[in-house]
Order: sequence, then structure tokens, then C-alpha cells
Amino acid sequence: MSRPDSQALLAPLAPWFDTNRRGLPWRAEDLDAPHPDPYTVLVSEAMLQQTQVATVIPYFERWMRRFPDAHALSEAEGDDIHKAWEGLGYYRRARLLRSAAQAVHERGWPGDLEGLLALPGLGPYTAAAVGSIAFQWPVAALDGNAFRVLARLLRIEGDPKLHAPGLRAWLSPALAAHGPSRITQAVMELGATICSPQPRCGSCPLEQGCQAKAAGLQSEIPPPAKRTAPKESEFWLLAIEHRGEFLVHPPGGKGLLAGLWRWPIQPLTEGAAEGTLPFGMEARAFPGWTQVYTHRRERVSPLHLQPMERPAPAGDQVWIPAARLQQLPMGKRDARLRELLKGPGERPLSLPPGLL
Repeated sequence: MSRPDSQALLAPLAPWFDTNRRGLPWRAEDLDAPHPDPYTVLVSEAMLQQTQVATVIPYFERWMRRFPDAHALSEAEGDDIHKAWEGLGYYRRARLLRSAAQAVHERGWPGDLEGLLALPGLGPYTAAAVGSIAFQWPVAALDGNAFRVLARLLRIEGDPKLHAPGLRAWLSPALAAHGPSRITQAVMELGATICSPQPRCGSCPLEQGCQAKAAGLQSEIPPPAKRTAPKESEFWLLAIEHRGEFLVHPPGGKGLLAGLWRWPIQPLTEGAAEGTLPFGMEARAFPGWTQVYTHRRERVSPLHLQPMERPAPAGDQVWIPAARLQQLPMGKRDARLRELLKGPGERPLSLPPGLL
């Protein structure tokens, strides 16, 4: 099936973007020249993966003050980068970003798309986004917003990601004609602000050429992605303190929480009888919550325990001074208990068995 010429169809997008683009801290003023600081583009694209712009902006600004260039990031310690990323989630992005910065610092920026793809953490989308926005290469970067815009514009029914190679080839002439940086960011901007899951077609500069709009299918294209049911777990999250020190797990090298410090946990066992509070034990309970991740849900019951006797660390656990606690990079779940420790909590009447 033949498609309309991308250069002509997307022509209204360029002046629209020049007038309506948001002022984002990583965007260059001049969209016709290579970006004056490609590192900022790399950082922003790493942070924007599965994270909204409004959330990213303050993290980006703090990150750039702490690690202003590839050299600074390449020399950073693991705890430092995870602390700067704390709360942003998907911490593997921070580690891969540092690895990419180390490669750039040692060898300079690659000169083509294949070179960008060879950098740690840069897949087809991120490499193309850096190539087009930072270096003005006419390579198509297709994120979720871009796929939605192009699926509606060209009336692609079904999953538009299945058409990725053809869409990249179709988009390239428009990038070359109207500017790679401008069109790449304009397509993303349109998807984020106008051609959203609930489109505002009356404000769209491409409304007249949109095939989904002409067919009245703009709200049905693309179809919602199928999601698998998240795995669920339930446990006690334990802040165990003895004489001004806390028992914690140091960062691991793999897994969802790699690079982060963690509180000990104990799974809740259905049907287990609760025990009385041991003699000499000080304990505080806090309201629980459900921690939601992409593929799992955790029902968290937080406790602060102060036993009379110092428990022996289990596995990789270590004791750290309370004064150091705020400096440790933690995920949202564990950081939340750290903040709760500043409040009073409530004394539990009983405890689950086998906590200590």
C-alpha cells in the first residue's frame, strides 16, 4: 500500500513546532545547527525513557549541576549516580548512562548511527534520537508518541511498532527536507501535547492530511497495548536499629534494585499467628502502602524495630551509622520508610513471628 510523501504531508509541522514548542532545558535554541552540547541530549533521552517530561525536568537540572559533562559523569562513584537518580526509577538507565559517558570521554562522540548504537544503553530509538537531535542526522527516532502520530496520520491499524522499518524509511525524506532535529522533536511534541491517547484534532496542524481523522478512527488508532497482570507480593519492610546503627542490604549488581541500598524484608505468611512484643523490644508501625512497578505490585507493611540485643547480619546485610542513612541511594519503596522514620509512628501490640 503506497503512502503519501512525508516531505509534503509533514510540511505544516515545522512552522507549528517553531511557534508552539515547549521550552525544555535540554533543547537547543537553533534547530538548524548541531546541538552545542550533545551530552545534554544523551542525558535527557536516558531520563525520558518511560518517564514524563514534567517529572524529568528537575532531575535533569540537578543532574547537570552535579555531572555537567561526560568527563564528570565518567568519574562518578556508583552511590553518587544512584543518589542523583533516586526516585526516577529504572536505575539501570543511570548505570548505562555512566558507561556511555565513559566511552564518549575516552573515544569521543561516534560519527554515525552505528557508532551510537554501540554505546552502552543506546537502542534503536535512543541512538536515532541523539543522532537526529544532537547531530542533525536524518535518522528517524520512533518513540511511543511518534508511533501514535504516524499510525493515525497514515491509518495504520494494529500495532504500529510492527511497521517500524517502513516508518523509519518513510520519515527520512521529511527529516532531510525540514531538519532532522526540528521534525524529530516536532513529531514527539505533537504526540505529547495534541495527538495524545485522547486526541485534540482541532488543534493539530496535520488534521487535514490525517487518514485516521478522515475515517473517524482517531480514537481507535493505535489500539491499546495488552498488559500482563502484575505479580503480587506482600511483606514486612524492616528498619532494624541498634544503638544508632541500621541493618541494611548493600547494593547488588543485578535485578530491579541493583545499585540501591535496601531494607530487610520478611514475606507475610498467610495464616501465621502473630507473637507478642519481645521483652525490651521497641517497635513502631507505620501505615502500609502498595508499591507499583511495571510488572509487579508489592503490599508493604513498614516497621521500625529497636531490639535490646544486636542481631547478627544475615546474608549480605551490614550495619551502617544512622548519620549515613540519608546519603544512601534507595528506591522509592525503601526511601519512603527512611522518611517515615522521622515521624512518630504507632506502637504495635504484637509482631509477626520470626522477625528477629
